[in-house]
Amino acid sequence: MVASADITTADGVVRGRRGRRIQRWRAIPYATPPVGDLRFRAPQPVRPWTGVRDATEFQSAAIQPRFGGRISPRQTQQMSEDALTLNIVAPASSSSAPRPVMVFVHGGGYIFGTSALTLYSGARLALRGDVIVVSLNYRLGVFGYVDFGEFGTDARPFDSNLGLRDQIAALRWVRRNIAAFGGDPNNVTIFGESAGAHAVLSLLAAPDAAGLFHRAIAQSAPADWGVTLEEAQMFARLCVNFLSSSENAHKALTESDPHDIRRAYQRALRKSAQDHPGFFPTAPVVDGDLLPQLPFDAIIDGNAHRVPLIIGTCRNEGALFARFADALPTDPERLRAVLAASGEEATRRVLDTYFGFPREDVAVQAGGDYTFWRPSVEVMAGHSRHAPTYAYRYDFAPRSLRLAGLGATHATDLIPVFGGGDTSWGRALTAAGGRRGMRSVTYQFQENWLEFARTGAPLSSWPAYTEDRRSTLIIDDPGRVDDDPHRARRLAWEGIRAASPAHRAGGERDEPGSEATEAV
Repeated sequence: MVASADITTADGVVRGRRGRRIQRWRAIPYATPPVGDLRFRAPQPVRPWTGVRDATEFQSAAIQPRFGGRISPRQTQQMSEDALTLNIVAPASSSSAPRPVMVFVHGGGYIFGTSALTLYSGARLALRGDVIVVSLNYRLGVFGYVDFGEFGTDARPFDSNLGLRDQIAALRWVRRNIAAFGGDPNNVTIFGESAGAHAVLSLLAAPDAAGLFHRAIAQSAPADWGVTLEEAQMFARLCVNFLSSSENAHKALTESDPHDIRRAYQRALRKSAQDHPGFFPTAPVVDGDLLPQLPFDAIIDGNAHRVPLIIGTCRNEGALFARFADALPTDPERLRAVLAASGEEATRRVLDTYFGFPREDVAVQAGGDYTFWRPSVEVMAGHSRHAPTYAYRYDFAPRSLRLAGLGATHATDLIPVFGGGDTSWGRALTAAGGRRGMRSVTYQFQENWLEFARTGAPLSSWPAYTEDRRSTLIIDDPGRVDDDPHRARRLAWEGIRAASPAHRAGGERDEPGSEATEAV
């Protein structure tokens, strides 16, 4: 039986669906649609409405390549600039106390993705932990992560870091409204995967996000992504060159069809990848306003919000990209190219720890480590000096993924986190073996994530990470705790940063850039 569920928010009444065990609200606006005069502007407060607003169906995904809007094998979500919405899933049962809140930020390289993806439902997590799960959309690609500030005018300026500003606006909405849904605004955990994990680290580093969340989880974060103001301006000019002339830039950016702007941006991405291998320009920018420092540096320097943090990676991060996306330095030539900026000695030091290099599978492992594991380990150590930090590595792979040569690759940890192993496609994934193991790692993820959301610490069997021991939970069947796994590789990677145009040109690299290409 499904009934309506009306909730009065600060902006008006929203109507969701209430089932026997779960209730859902979809596509609730947390900001005014950034269209017309609000294109490339910071998110503005929601305009209140009268009557009851339907919140039973997803609406639009952010502007992105069409493949990014696929939310199930047979359904692709429509796309629009009007996409600043969030979704809420809560148990239908009553509760004597406000429930912990978990806010999920989706990944997709800051280029694609949507909170409507079937995997991100959150219902199984909400029911298992008696928590409220919120997921959100934010501006992507050219509309969220390119800084066109120099092309603005006094009358019509363009703002920076729009995707990050959107995420902060969504968290402010949660603080104002989540109590009406039974949630505790004083117990909010943010969690995200891939670019969503980098967003979590960026929120840690953004002064304006202070007090909006109380714990953080970063799954497979490309932790040293980010661009300097100079790099951001360089890439914005490249986008404009593919869209219009610089003399007509303001008009083109404000009046062009959004997909024309997106296509110009994608051409700029390809050009940037050719000219600056290993540099990923679509990332938060150190603008001196929202972000005083790169998130990576702010965390290590102790200038980030000192809240408890879980951070980790998958064992075989690079395999997914080598097979499907070609977006990381997962072949020997590209890996040597990105390492060359650090010098011959550093290149040799790193590659000597990957026995069998330049064999293809070894290069894939090293390329994934370069992008995800290397910077995450530095964040673990840096944050542990200032706040409780818990490190993990996800090692489990069902037989089908091992046979496919993927193993515990990027994003496969989302399956147990959201309880996907109990779905029809999850059971198909483990049909060749691994169903018991999937249940085991689902328990490990969910019980630790939920205990962390409730209390600020995972289960007592998971020790905190310190620079003395570097205790790391290996999530596998069975799970275990290892101290300083792959120590030789960790030491070899020390001091190496993600590529940036300035670094490649031989300049200073105090402000590292980021890693990936336009393929995502």
